[in-house]
Amino acid sequence: MKRSLLMLGSMFGFFGVALGAFGAHGLKQLIPPEALTVFETGVRYHMYHTFAILAAALLAEKQPKMAVAGRLFGIGIILFSGSLYALAVTGIRPLGMITPFGGVSFLAGWAFFFTASFKMQKGD
Repeated sequence: MKRSLLMLGSMFGFFGVALGAFGAHGLKQLIPPEALTVFETGVRYHMYHTFAILAAALLAEKQPKMAVAGRLFGIGIILFSGSLYALAVTGIRPLGMITPFGGVSFLAGWAFFFTASFKMQKGD
């Protein structure tokens, strides 16, 4: 499990950096500033939760529920950040209806992270 979460986190990290660079350099001239702000919000949450996946991966051996948190963070990146990327690039407003599902996935991931942390032994 640790290996797959580390691979997932590194993949999300790669794409987070690539999309951030694309937004900063490639999209700047193509979409309005408001849409670029939406895109940048997607990148920001994408990267925050990439680090959370990596942390969950490193802790998963000591507390297996961390793997659930890591998966929920990955789902959140896809739904939350992915919908913001698509909304910013296409301007199709109904795509924004997907974003809250990603937010709920992030929140559930953090709840699992908390409960898994609580169950860890002191000194782990």
